[in-house]
Amino acid sequence: MTELKEKIKARIATEGPLPVAHYMAQCLGDPDRGYYRTREPFGSEGDFITAPEVSQMFGELVGAACVAAFQALGEPEAFNLVELGPGRGTLMADLLRTASLRPGFVAAAQLALVETSPRLRKIQQATLAGAPLEPAFHDAVEDIPEGPFILVANEFFDALPIHQFVRTPDGWQARVVGLDAGGELAFGAGTARIPDSDIPADFRNAPPGTILETQPGANSIAEGLGHRLARDGGAAIIIDYGYLKSATGDTLQALYRHAYDDVLAHPGEADLTAHVNFEALAGAALRGGAASHAFLTQGEFLLRSGLLERAGSLGTGKTHEEQEAIRDAVERLAAPAQMGDLFKVLALSSTPAPFPPFDSVP
Repeated sequence: MTELKEKIKARIATEGPLPVAHYMAQCLGDPDRGYYRTREPFGSEGDFITAPEVSQMFGELVGAACVAAFQALGEPEAFNLVELGPGRGTLMADLLRTASLRPGFVAAAQLALVETSPRLRKIQQATLAGAPLEPAFHDAVEDIPEGPFILVANEFFDALPIHQFVRTPDGWQARVVGLDAGGELAFGAGTARIPDSDIPADFRNAPPGTILETQPGANSIAEGLGHRLARDGGAAIIIDYGYLKSATGDTLQALYRHAYDDVLAHPGEADLTAHVNFEALAGAALRGGAASHAFLTQGEFLLRSGLLERAGSLGTGKTHEEQEAIRDAVERLAAPAQMGDLFKVLALSSTPAPFPPFDSVP
């Protein structure tokens, strides 16, 4: 049993069952035993591998999209280049290598990384030691300096706590984590009935047992980004796994040593995530005043951005084994059965003007 599990069980014994969002927040962010405070989640030695770790091509093509956004903004003399949750800094390092081909981009950019983990900040600083820009670290999106910005967020929103509701014979109730008869963690329904007005109309009469998720934290950040885009100008590229239209279902999951795990089994030692509702995320940004562009799958985004061409260039003159590794990376990043369809890409900007590759014909 993990130390954090004992801590959570003691909290439940004192305070009562925890809403799913509170359980998720403590598992990931507990100051002493939280997952992102104590563990190295990324890479083969961690619990999962993100797209930037699969191949440099991912970050390079995101960099090309950022350069396109910079040009669409009229190449401002100064702007903030922002990444939310930069992981090990791999994406930004690859992004800057591509962006450096446009000297005006680097000359105008101020690098801002939003990262709350002191341990990950040190890793990001080391990864970017040879980069053309020195990062400034911030605890929250609200701390980013004023002015135009180009923002990237890859697998950031999926780690934000979600709320879950369950339909019971008596109506909708909050889904909670409590203790079963044996004193172990277990899911259950809260005692208070959720007013129907708090449930989207399409789902109010769902059958008993149906689970509905909401993402107020993610939507609040997206609305704030929309407000900043409308006020200061800029663009944002958000990449995450999720779904394009609001629906019911339980997407809360745990990853432990590269395998799916019971969400309640290893608090603080397993990564907890939930699929992102992109319809809700885009809607929140629109309420803030941003323009939203056509949704793309990750595969569509990368292929439209030149993934095959970049793979061919990268493989020129390489050994057969190296070329096979590049082909495997293309498959993993873009194939529908792998990351290609599971991950979606949302582009936001300050104006509805075309934003390649999102508004371009494939």
